[in-house]
Amino acid sequence: MLGFIIRPPHQLLSLLLCPGLRIPRLSVLCAQPRLRPMAVSSSSWELPLVAVCQVTSTPDKEQNFITCAELIREAARLGACLAFLPEAFDFIARNPEETLHLSEPLGGNLLGEYTQLARECGLWLSLGGFHERGQDWEQTQKIYNCHVILNNKGSVVATYRKTHLCDVEIPGQGPMHESNSTIPGPSLESPISTPAGKIGLAICYDMRFPELSLALVQAGAEILTYPSAFGSVTGPAHWEPVSS
Repeated sequence: MLGFIIRPPHQLLSLLLCPGLRIPRLSVLCAQPRLRPMAVSSSSWELPLVAVCQVTSTPDKEQNFITCAELIREAARLGACLAFLPEAFDFIARNPEETLHLSEPLGGNLLGEYTQLARECGLWLSLGGFHERGQDWEQTQKIYNCHVILNNKGSVVATYRKTHLCDVEIPGQGPMHESNSTIPGPSLESPISTPAGKIGLAICYDMRFPELSLALVQAGAEILTYPSAFGSVTGPAHWEPVSS
């Protein structure tokens, strides 16, 4: 799941893609919004189309990639300039030990597959929460929750490591301690210019800390992203107050 705040709202067209959902190309022509210059090209005037991809990740990284790749190719077919994937798009493990075992560095095989996919589709990708083995992996044996932006050439142009970890008591389910396996990131990332506008990077539980959002907006962010992997309890606890 991914939430974003658009400023102003008439300057972006989005579509939701889920596994098994097929949308005819002509469907994107139904909107009649205002035109705006694309953020990275002063000579191009068109409305940016972005795709928000919904997936249910499992511990099977290969199958997760196949599912995400299908949605990304569909987004490219429909003319999107940027596709968003949720937190934990790479996998959701059964326990913290498996999470650490399945994690990879940014230079690993899985991100390499997404790099190739971005080039193949000519599409920018927001990879909402990658289980990253950082340079301190050997010392800490812990990972980062990393939001990665790839451009349409497949280059990593921005990374943000989640600063606010989700350590909470969930009624009826017991404790959730993200910090058992994850290290908080050291800093915010400056908003990144994309074909859809300047994007401010955040992840999931960061939503509860408005100072982060204010800092990103003051730095020029036009879109605030909160790629999330909420559950049946934590989701309503965050999104119902936000939408009310």
